Amino acid sequence: MKITSVEFIKSAREPSQYPKDSLPEVAFAGRSNVGKSSLINTLVNRKRLARTSTTPGRTQLINFFTVNDRVSFVDLPGYGYARVPRSVKKEWGPMVERYLKERKNLRLVILILDVRRDPSEGDLALVEWLRFYGIDSIFVLTKIDKISKSQVNLRHHKIGEHLGVSDDKLVCFSAKTGYGKGAIWKVIERIT
Repeated sequence: MKITSVEFIKSAREPSQYPKDSLPEVAFAGRSNVGKSSLINTLVNRKRLARTSTTPGRTQLINFFTVNDRVSFVDLPGYGYARVPRSVKKEWGPMVERYLKERKNLRLVILILDVRRDPSEGDLALVEWLRFYGIDSIFVLTKIDKISKSQVNLRHHKIGEHLGVSDDKLVCFSAKTGYGKGAIWKVIERIT
């Protein structure tokens, strides 16, 4: 997709704070520091649209962006390890669950996993939750540039087994090289 405009709309915690527009939404979910913001930035050809950090837990609210006035990208707080107060962490689960369960504009969840790691309990719980509620999702394996091609192939297959999905449901991605960007956009364009 040719990107002509990208705009940060707002951050929100409660449904009353969500944007009122009716654009279809694509939500990006995954563990802290898995590469959600880097994936968003690469997809829209921007370096700093979504804030990236080596510190887990940087995204603490639900962040909304519009792309080409055609689709909204939604950057969800990461789960798992994060250097934030326990009280903040406790708010994330209900905040994200409420968004996923109640947002009528939501068309797709892109679940992001580090290709070097087995899916965590949090990853597997989210997969089951999405299946239970019938929310369309794809799985993106990030950081493929950090291991060899043969290791990527092995990890791709193993992660698919863990998730109970066929290899073709997983998209390999590198923010460094842009590999996989086109495949992800094809899925997004089908739902928008």
